[in-house]
Amino acid sequence: MPTSNTLLCPLDKQPLTLESRSLKCASGHGFDLAKSGYVNLLPVQNKRSKDPGDSKEMVASRKSFLELGHYQPIADCIVSYVLDRFSPAKSLRLFDAGCGEGYYLNYLESACIEKNYDTDLIGLDISKWAIMAASKSNKSIQWVVGSNADIPLGNGSLEVVTCLFGFPMFTEFSRVLSQNGILLLVDAGAEHLIELRKILYSNIHDYEDGLATGINGFSLIDEQNLKFTFGLQSPQEIQNLLSMTPHIHKAPYSGKEALKKIEKLDLTADVKLRWYVKNTVISESD
Repeated sequence: MPTSNTLLCPLDKQPLTLESRSLKCASGHGFDLAKSGYVNLLPVQNKRSKDPGDSKEMVASRKSFLELGHYQPIADCIVSYVLDRFSPAKSLRLFDAGCGEGYYLNYLESACIEKNYDTDLIGLDISKWAIMAASKSNKSIQWVVGSNADIPLGNGSLEVVTCLFGFPMFTEFSRVLSQNGILLLVDAGAEHLIELRKILYSNIHDYEDGLATGINGFSLIDEQNLKFTFGLQSPQEIQNLLSMTPHIHKAPYSGKEALKKIEKLDLTADVKLRWYVKNTVISESD
Protein backbone atom coordinates (compact mmCIF):
# COMPACT_ATOMS: atom_id res chain seq x y z
CA MET A 1 0.00 0.00 0.00
CA PRO A 2 1.51 3.39 -1.00
CA THR A 3 2.20 5.63 2.00
CA SER A 4 3.69 8.84 0.57
CA ASN A 5 0.40 10.60 1.26
CA THR A 6 -0.05 10.11 5.00
CA LEU A 7 -3.54 9.06 5.94
CA LEU A 8 -5.11 10.45 9.11
CA CYS A 9 -6.94 8.59 11.83
CA PRO A 10 -10.68 9.21 11.39
CA LEU A 11 -11.15 9.32 15.16
CA ASP A 12 -8.55 11.88 16.26
CA LYS A 13 -6.98 13.18 12.98
CA GLN A 14 -3.48 12.06 13.94
CA PRO A 15 -1.18 10.62 11.25
CA LEU A 16 -1.39 6.90 10.67
CA THR A 17 1.78 4.84 10.34
CA LEU A 18 2.12 1.35 8.96
CA GLU A 19 2.90 -1.36 11.50
CA SER A 20 2.90 -4.84 10.03
CA ARG A 21 -0.57 -5.12 8.42
CA SER A 22 -2.20 -2.26 10.31
CA LEU A 23 -2.28 1.52 10.21
CA LYS A 24 -2.00 2.99 13.70
CA CYS A 25 -2.03 6.47 15.25
CA ALA A 26 -0.23 7.69 18.35
CA SER A 27 -3.38 7.20 20.44
CA GLY A 28 -3.43 3.51 19.62
CA HIS A 29 -6.31 3.41 17.17
CA GLY A 30 -5.64 0.72 14.61
CA PHE A 31 -7.04 -0.09 11.18
CA ASP A 32 -6.13 -3.39 9.56
CA LEU A 33 -5.25 -3.60 5.90
CA ALA A 34 -7.36 -6.02 3.89
CA LYS A 35 -5.64 -8.82 1.98
CA SER A 36 -5.99 -6.82 -1.22
CA GLY A 37 -4.37 -3.77 0.45
CA TYR A 38 -7.21 -1.32 1.08
CA VAL A 39 -8.03 0.18 4.47
CA ASN A 40 -11.42 0.97 5.98
CA LEU A 41 -11.38 4.41 7.63
CA LEU A 42 -15.14 4.79 7.99
CA PRO A 43 -16.00 4.46 11.70
CA VAL A 44 -19.24 2.71 12.55
CA GLN A 45 -20.56 5.87 14.21
CA ASN A 46 -20.14 7.77 10.93
CA LYS A 47 -22.23 5.33 8.90
CA ARG A 48 -25.79 6.31 8.05
CA SER A 49 -26.67 2.71 7.21
CA LYS A 50 -25.28 -0.74 7.87
CA ASP A 51 -23.82 -1.04 4.36
CA PRO A 52 -23.52 2.49 2.88
CA GLY A 53 -22.88 3.28 -0.75
CA ASP A 54 -23.24 1.03 -3.76
CA SER A 55 -24.06 -2.62 -3.16
CA LYS A 56 -21.92 -5.52 -4.34
CA GLU A 57 -24.33 -6.06 -7.23
CA MET A 58 -24.27 -2.40 -8.29
CA VAL A 59 -20.48 -2.35 -8.28
CA ALA A 60 -20.35 -5.49 -10.43
CA SER A 61 -22.83 -3.97 -12.90
CA ARG A 62 -20.86 -0.73 -13.20
CA LYS A 63 -17.59 -2.61 -13.65
CA SER A 64 -19.12 -4.69 -16.46
CA PHE A 65 -20.48 -1.60 -18.19
CA LEU A 66 -17.30 0.47 -17.93
CA GLU A 67 -15.13 -2.38 -19.18
CA LEU A 68 -17.00 -2.15 -22.50
CA GLY A 69 -15.27 1.22 -23.03
CA HIS A 70 -18.38 3.32 -23.64
CA TYR A 71 -17.19 6.04 -21.24
CA GLN A 72 -13.59 6.09 -22.44
CA PRO A 73 -14.06 9.54 -24.05
CA ILE A 74 -14.62 10.92 -20.53
CA ALA A 75 -11.46 9.24 -19.26
CA ASP A 76 -9.53 10.56 -22.28
CA CYS A 77 -10.58 14.14 -21.50
CA ILE A 78 -9.44 13.83 -17.90
CA VAL A 79 -6.08 12.35 -18.88
CA SER A 80 -5.47 14.96 -21.58
CA TYR A 81 -6.05 17.84 -19.18
CA VAL A 82 -3.90 16.40 -16.40
CA LEU A 83 -0.97 15.60 -18.69
CA ASP A 84 -1.14 19.03 -20.31
CA ARG A 85 -1.29 20.98 -17.06
CA PHE A 86 1.20 19.12 -14.88
CA SER A 87 4.87 18.38 -15.41
CA PRO A 88 6.23 14.82 -15.24
CA ALA A 89 9.17 16.20 -13.24
CA LYS A 90 7.01 16.71 -10.13
CA SER A 91 5.04 14.10 -8.24
CA LEU A 92 1.31 14.52 -8.86
CA ARG A 93 -0.80 14.01 -5.74
CA LEU A 94 -4.34 13.29 -6.91
CA PHE A 95 -7.40 12.18 -4.97
CA ASP A 96 -10.54 10.69 -6.53
CA ALA A 97 -13.50 11.41 -4.25
CA GLY A 98 -16.07 8.68 -4.82
CA CYS A 99 -13.80 6.54 -6.99
CA GLY A 100 -16.13 3.56 -7.32
CA GLU A 101 -14.35 0.47 -8.59
CA GLY A 102 -11.47 2.65 -9.84
CA TYR A 103 -12.06 2.84 -13.59
CA TYR A 104 -11.04 6.47 -14.10
CA LEU A 105 -8.16 6.39 -11.61
CA ASN A 106 -6.73 3.24 -13.18
CA TYR A 107 -7.01 4.79 -16.63
CA LEU A 108 -5.24 7.93 -15.47
CA GLU A 109 -2.47 5.96 -13.79
CA SER A 110 -1.83 3.92 -16.95
CA ALA A 111 -1.52 7.09 -19.04
CA CYS A 112 0.82 8.69 -16.50
CA ILE A 113 3.06 5.63 -16.42
CA GLU A 114 3.22 5.61 -20.21
CA LYS A 115 4.35 9.27 -20.19
CA ASN A 116 6.77 8.78 -17.25
CA TYR A 117 4.76 10.87 -14.80
CA ASP A 118 5.38 10.35 -11.11
CA THR A 119 1.99 9.93 -9.45
CA ASP A 120 0.67 9.52 -5.93
CA LEU A 121 -2.94 8.46 -6.35
CA ILE A 122 -5.64 7.88 -3.74
CA GLY A 123 -9.16 6.60 -4.35
CA LEU A 124 -11.88 6.89 -1.71
CA ASP A 125 -15.42 5.57 -1.71
CA ILE A 126 -18.02 5.01 0.98
CA SER A 127 -18.87 1.61 -0.51
CA LYS A 128 -16.65 -1.17 0.80
CA TRP A 129 -17.67 -3.27 -2.20
CA ALA A 130 -16.39 -0.62 -4.62
CA ILE A 131 -13.06 -0.28 -2.82
CA MET A 132 -12.74 -4.04 -2.53
CA ALA A 133 -13.12 -4.35 -6.31
CA ALA A 134 -10.72 -1.47 -6.94
CA SER A 135 -8.01 -2.88 -4.69
CA LYS A 136 -8.18 -6.30 -6.34
CA SER A 137 -7.50 -4.76 -9.75
CA ASN A 138 -4.64 -2.40 -8.82
CA LYS A 139 -2.22 -2.64 -5.90
CA SER A 140 -0.23 0.52 -6.69
CA ILE A 141 -3.02 2.97 -5.80
CA GLN A 142 -4.01 3.80 -2.24
CA TRP A 143 -7.64 2.66 -1.79
CA VAL A 144 -9.67 3.83 1.19
CA VAL A 145 -13.20 3.21 2.44
CA GLY A 146 -14.32 6.58 3.74
CA SER A 147 -16.56 9.60 3.29
CA ASN A 148 -16.14 12.77 1.22
CA ALA A 149 -17.54 14.60 4.25
CA ASP A 150 -14.49 13.65 6.34
CA ILE A 151 -11.50 13.02 4.09
CA PRO A 152 -8.67 11.32 6.03
CA LEU A 153 -5.91 13.51 4.60
CA GLY A 154 -4.05 16.56 5.88
CA ASN A 155 -4.64 20.20 4.99
CA GLY A 156 -3.16 21.24 1.64
CA SER A 157 -1.84 17.76 0.88
CA LEU A 158 -3.10 17.42 -2.71
CA GLU A 159 -2.64 19.04 -6.12
CA VAL A 160 -5.82 17.63 -7.67
CA VAL A 161 -9.20 16.42 -6.44
CA THR A 162 -11.61 14.76 -8.86
CA CYS A 163 -15.29 14.09 -8.18
CA LEU A 164 -16.95 12.26 -11.05
CA PHE A 165 -20.74 11.91 -10.96
CA GLY A 166 -20.42 12.00 -7.18
CA PHE A 167 -21.38 13.98 -4.11
CA PRO A 168 -18.99 16.94 -3.74
CA MET A 169 -18.10 18.33 -0.33
CA PHE A 170 -16.51 21.64 -1.19
CA THR A 171 -15.34 22.55 2.30
CA GLU A 172 -13.39 19.31 2.54
CA PHE A 173 -12.09 19.59 -1.02
CA SER A 174 -10.79 23.07 -0.26
CA ARG A 175 -9.16 21.90 2.95
CA VAL A 176 -7.16 19.06 1.41
CA LEU A 177 -6.15 20.96 -1.73
CA SER A 178 -2.96 22.99 -1.79
CA GLN A 179 -3.21 26.68 -2.66
CA ASN A 180 -3.99 26.93 -6.38
CA GLY A 181 -4.90 23.23 -6.32
CA ILE A 182 -7.24 21.93 -9.02
CA LEU A 183 -10.74 20.51 -8.61
CA LEU A 184 -12.47 18.58 -11.39
CA LEU A 185 -16.22 18.03 -11.30
CA VAL A 186 -17.90 15.79 -13.86
CA ASP A 187 -21.69 15.90 -14.05
CA ALA A 188 -24.48 14.92 -16.40
CA GLY A 189 -25.67 17.46 -18.95
CA ALA A 190 -29.21 18.12 -20.14
CA GLU A 191 -29.30 15.30 -22.71
CA HIS A 192 -27.36 12.69 -20.75
CA LEU A 193 -28.93 9.25 -21.29
CA ILE A 194 -32.07 10.97 -22.54
CA GLU A 195 -33.21 7.86 -24.42
CA LEU A 196 -33.03 5.81 -21.22
CA ARG A 197 -34.89 8.45 -19.23
CA LYS A 198 -37.71 8.63 -21.78
CA ILE A 199 -38.35 4.93 -21.24
CA LEU A 200 -38.19 5.16 -17.45
CA TYR A 201 -40.28 8.30 -16.90
CA SER A 202 -43.53 9.60 -18.32
CA ASN A 203 -42.29 13.19 -17.85
CA ILE A 204 -38.73 14.48 -18.17
CA HIS A 205 -37.96 17.31 -15.77
CA ASP A 206 -36.22 20.44 -17.04
CA TYR A 207 -32.46 20.39 -16.63
CA GLU A 208 -31.08 22.38 -13.70
CA ASP A 209 -27.40 23.29 -13.55
CA GLY A 210 -26.60 23.33 -9.86
CA LEU A 211 -23.16 24.82 -10.45
CA ALA A 212 -24.20 27.66 -12.74
CA THR A 213 -23.61 30.25 -9.99
CA GLY A 214 -20.11 28.96 -9.19
CA ILE A 215 -18.49 27.51 -6.07
CA ASN A 216 -17.43 29.55 -3.08
CA GLY A 217 -13.64 29.48 -2.72
CA PHE A 218 -13.01 28.23 -6.26
CA SER A 219 -12.70 29.89 -9.67
CA LEU A 220 -13.76 28.18 -12.87
CA ILE A 221 -10.77 27.93 -15.22
CA ASP A 222 -12.00 25.54 -17.88
CA GLU A 223 -15.25 23.91 -18.96
CA GLN A 224 -15.90 21.27 -21.57
CA ASN A 225 -19.21 19.93 -22.82
CA LEU A 226 -18.61 16.39 -24.06
CA LYS A 227 -21.29 14.71 -26.14
CA PHE A 228 -21.09 11.33 -27.86
CA THR A 229 -23.24 8.30 -28.64
CA PHE A 230 -22.89 4.62 -27.86
CA GLY A 231 -25.00 1.48 -28.16
CA LEU A 232 -25.94 -1.27 -25.76
CA GLN A 233 -26.45 -4.63 -27.42
CA SER A 234 -28.32 -6.74 -24.88
CA PRO A 235 -30.85 -6.46 -22.02
CA GLN A 236 -28.05 -7.28 -19.57
CA GLU A 237 -25.91 -4.38 -20.79
CA ILE A 238 -28.93 -2.08 -20.44
CA GLN A 239 -29.59 -3.29 -16.89
CA ASN A 240 -25.92 -2.85 -16.00
CA LEU A 241 -26.11 0.79 -17.07
CA LEU A 242 -29.33 1.34 -15.13
CA SER A 243 -27.73 -0.12 -11.99
CA MET A 244 -24.92 2.45 -12.01
CA THR A 245 -27.23 5.48 -12.31
CA PRO A 246 -29.46 7.22 -9.75
CA HIS A 247 -32.42 6.05 -11.84
CA ILE A 248 -32.15 2.58 -10.31
CA HIS A 249 -33.57 4.17 -7.13
CA LYS A 250 -35.62 7.04 -8.58
CA ALA A 251 -37.44 5.48 -11.54
CA PRO A 252 -40.96 4.13 -11.04
CA TYR A 253 -41.62 0.40 -11.15
CA SER A 254 -43.52 0.74 -14.42
CA GLY A 255 -40.56 2.42 -16.11
CA LYS A 256 -38.07 -0.20 -14.95
CA GLU A 257 -40.40 -2.95 -16.15
CA ALA A 258 -40.69 -1.26 -19.55
CA LEU A 259 -36.90 -1.09 -19.79
CA LYS A 260 -36.61 -4.85 -19.22
CA LYS A 261 -38.38 -5.39 -22.54
CA ILE A 262 -35.80 -3.44 -24.53
CA GLU A 263 -33.30 -5.63 -26.41
CA LYS A 264 -30.93 -2.94 -27.71
CA LEU A 265 -30.59 0.76 -27.00
CA ASP A 266 -28.68 3.62 -28.63
CA LEU A 267 -27.80 6.32 -26.12
CA THR A 268 -26.50 9.86 -25.88
CA ALA A 269 -23.81 10.73 -23.35
CA ASP A 270 -23.87 14.43 -22.46
CA VAL A 271 -21.30 15.34 -19.85
CA LYS A 272 -19.96 18.56 -18.35
CA LEU A 273 -16.35 18.61 -17.19
CA ARG A 274 -15.50 21.66 -15.09
CA TRP A 275 -12.04 22.49 -13.81
CA TYR A 276 -11.69 24.88 -10.87
CA VAL A 277 -8.72 26.36 -9.07
CA LYS A 278 -8.76 26.86 -5.32
CA ASN A 279 -8.31 30.54 -4.52
CA THR A 280 -9.47 30.93 -0.92
CA VAL A 281 -10.03 28.69 2.05
CA ILE A 282 -13.72 28.11 2.76
CA SER A 283 -15.25 27.14 6.06
CA GLU A 284 -18.44 25.40 7.16
CA SER A 285 -20.10 28.77 7.79
CA ASP A 286 -19.52 30.03 4.23
